Amino acid sequence: MHNHHFQDPTAPHYMFQDDPYLTPRTSAEFKLYSLSQESGRMAANHIVNKNPKFFQKDFAEPHIPCLMPETMELRIEEVSEAALLERIMLRKVKAAVDMYDQLLQAGTTVSTDASNDLLDLICLYGDRDPVQDDKPEAEDVAQEAQEEGRRRKGRLRRASDLVKIVWRENNNAERIFNLLPERDTRAYSALIRGMVKYGAHVKAFNAYTDMLNNRLTADVHTFNALISAAPEVRERYTEKWDLIVELLKQMNEQKVKPNLLTFNAVLKALRRCGSLARALSLHTLSEMKAMGIAPSLASFDHVLGIFYKAASPSQVQTDILQEVMTEVAGKTFVAQEPDDVNFFSSAMRICLDTKDIEAAYRVHDLLRLGENWRLLGDSFQQGIYYGRMFNLLCMMEHIDVVLKWYKELIPSLYYPNPQGMRDLLQALDTDNRLDMIPQIWKDIRRMGHDNKSDLVDELLSLMARDKHSPEIQESFAVCALDVRSLYEQGQGARMAPEWTATAMTNITSILLAAQKKQQAWDMLKLFKTKNRVPSEELMEEFLASIKSSNDPQHAVELVQISASFCLHSTPKLAERVLQEFELSEEQKTILSELEVSTEVSE
Repeated sequence: MHNHHFQDPTAPHYMFQDDPYLTPRTSAEFKLYSLSQESGRMAANHIVNKNPKFFQKDFAEPHIPCLMPETMELRIEEVSEAALLERIMLRKVKAAVDMYDQLLQAGTTVSTDASNDLLDLICLYGDRDPVQDDKPEAEDVAQEAQEEGRRRKGRLRRASDLVKIVWRENNNAERIFNLLPERDTRAYSALIRGMVKYGAHVKAFNAYTDMLNNRLTADVHTFNALISAAPEVRERYTEKWDLIVELLKQMNEQKVKPNLLTFNAVLKALRRCGSLARALSLHTLSEMKAMGIAPSLASFDHVLGIFYKAASPSQVQTDILQEVMTEVAGKTFVAQEPDDVNFFSSAMRICLDTKDIEAAYRVHDLLRLGENWRLLGDSFQQGIYYGRMFNLLCMMEHIDVVLKWYKELIPSLYYPNPQGMRDLLQALDTDNRLDMIPQIWKDIRRMGHDNKSDLVDELLSLMARDKHSPEIQESFAVCALDVRSLYEQGQGARMAPEWTATAMTNITSILLAAQKKQQAWDMLKLFKTKNRVPSEELMEEFLASIKSSNDPQHAVELVQISASFCLHSTPKLAERVLQEFELSEEQKTILSELEVSTEVSE
């Protein structure tokens, strides 16, 4: 995502520039190629770190430390505090706990710092070894992840999002905490934050009470964790808020200065406090100002989340979006906490819900300012942001503006999904620019959406619906033949869409409008082979076309085809042909027989 201002809109993301063969065309390919590139890097890294002895040559001038093997393996074997610290540094949770127990069994005292480091490590990872990038996960974790995945239907984004580690009863963190000769603020802080992180909210509050009874004061991180857990331990909205206020009062009494994350925790908790949250969130923001703490994007995201609950957006709320945008306009932001990346896509969602194109432009201007684009989130969130923006543009803007953005965003920043392309077709229709369809069809093919039958059907029916100038009809016909070739390849690597009667009718109709009679005739024969029935309107169109070139033989054949499909209108069709064409005796006989036989069979 290099600087937006100098971006070549026709180029893919710069991470692919070394390998043009792997230029992604769809969001699925983007994901596959970028992840495979990343996993290739990890594999190389793994080999280097596993076999450091083969990679000792240092070619770089000056020396580049990150290219040298990292020490992943434990070097210190004997039971000692140094060995414990080494295991902590390499984040080997189980090994560190074992070493600690061995030290205690040997009667060695472990220094307070080392014990606290160990407790930090255990609480951070929930008493599990962290998932190493290059190792498969432990069996039990993988097992739990699968169960969790079954419960939470929906699209999985990353396996690691699913691994819900739970705080186990009497785990090593609690056991070692209770073994400590003296428990200070740091030890309590680690324990409480670990409990909150892994869902043991009630326990965290009990540990906090215990801490106060031991005449200790908490640090800001402990308070932040407790505030974020407050909505979990109270039922009613007012009770949730009262608990948060209580914690803030205690911070004040213990002379602990709140930081940005404190306020963001309050705002995030308010999202779960119902209607009282509106006034309180604005009050919280002004409190931040009074303390000289600048809100981060997450702060504004929470405020928007509070005002734009799924309920229907009312006037008050639109003003809030305006106020927030005025507040952030012209500022550059840096990431200060994980929720910062939700701001852009949720602000764009509100613009879409309130159909506010001006606000959308303000959001996008902010995104393009300085390095703010770094806060757009991963490729998944980026897709959501641009998808919403494009959807709104198609709804609200004139087609020329839509096409300008289309050229700018695609394919360098955004791969539209089939719905995005349908929105574009609708916009073309609204502003009478259907002549663009053949061009858009090329893009649809490039993006790999040419097998989505509802998109293809929509495209064909728009081309078949109205009459246009001969040049446009010609280009439509070329496009329709291209669509037909796609259906016919069907047996290739990619699944071709299933022939529907509407698609076949539309293609035939487009060919007729462009005077491509032979090809239209071939299409009509295809109905029979594919077991589809043409519409009576299509037969009318054929008759009109045959009449314009006065071709009695084809007219008779048309009636025969109509009869073979048992169409109700066959007798009427036969009658018209008898009246309107110069026919030989033989042809007349055929037709009058058809007229009679269909009436009889009915």
